[in-house]
Amino acid sequence: MELIRRSAFARAGLLGNPSDGYHGKTISAIVRDFRAEAVLYEWDRLELVLSQEDQSKFRSIRELARDVRLHGYYGGVRLVKATIKRFVEYCDAQGIALHERNFSIRYQSTIPRQVGLAGSSAIITAVLRCLMDFYGVTIPQRVQPSLILSVETEELGIAAGLQDRVIQVYEGVVYMDFAEEQTEHIQGYACGVYEPLDPGLLPPLYLAYDPRIAEPTEVIHNDLRGRYRRGEPAVVQAMRKFAEFAERGRAALIAGDWREFSRLMDANFDLRRSILRLAPDHIRMVETARQCGVSAKFAGSGGAIIGVCPDDDTLARLKRAMQEINCVVLRPTIQPAG
Repeated sequence: MELIRRSAFARAGLLGNPSDGYHGKTISAIVRDFRAEAVLYEWDRLELVLSQEDQSKFRSIRELARDVRLHGYYGGVRLVKATIKRFVEYCDAQGIALHERNFSIRYQSTIPRQVGLAGSSAIITAVLRCLMDFYGVTIPQRVQPSLILSVETEELGIAAGLQDRVIQVYEGVVYMDFAEEQTEHIQGYACGVYEPLDPGLLPPLYLAYDPRIAEPTEVIHNDLRGRYRRGEPAVVQAMRKFAEFAERGRAALIAGDWREFSRLMDANFDLRRSILRLAPDHIRMVETARQCGVSAKFAGSGGAIIGVCPDDDTLARLKRAMQEINCVVLRPTIQPAG
């Protein structure tokens, strides 16, 4: 029996987010400490095996209510179903014939949910990798992030940008340019320009998160997309500034200027705070970290933060302070792709 096991890792946005959905630029890194894994094997019929995130048994009515708030009504299985559907449609559009064998597929994830570490797109990426292997289909690497994004935005109506999908496909550390003049349409999908960077250029980083205060992306982003489309000056200018932070951050990494990179991370969060209503608990995470002498910004939409932490003594002090507000702190494992 053929058994295919594929993974995709969590990610942390280092600079530029959330401008990826607004023709901006970002730098992002894979965090190998957390992963989503899909397992596919040939079966007599097509079967989707439910995971713990698709549970239908709860300890109380309030646990059910919290589960729905965080995971929706259909858990993660909707991501699997939508990925399969879009994969079939991609193959049909490209004239790729698929064999008739069926399969069973299941997934599991260690990525903390709804804290901005890209858990949903990791599941989709892992499932897509299984499907490509099982059917022997090659999808250009540059196209894969856009196909994965379409699963969420077009199939499920989830507001999202390309950043998460790009880094989960390419892995390592990537500088991304989503400017309209840089965008190329390949096989019907809009694709930006993606430049892998050496993870060795990064300064020492920390990652902190608190799953108890998780909020979905759409809550954090408020009406950001609508405000951008209406041409609200503060939002339009902020997106340009986010992109500039990423561009300057790339130059700082190449020059080995970790102090500038750290300063830009702080500036990224401060700008985000100026245009969005942020959860008080999320703000407290950033402020607590900064009181320890480290930079801090959201790793994604909120619930997890990342910054530069230069030495172990500072890290120990940071861990103590963050523990008091129930946050876990770690040195993220960031390695080259492959």
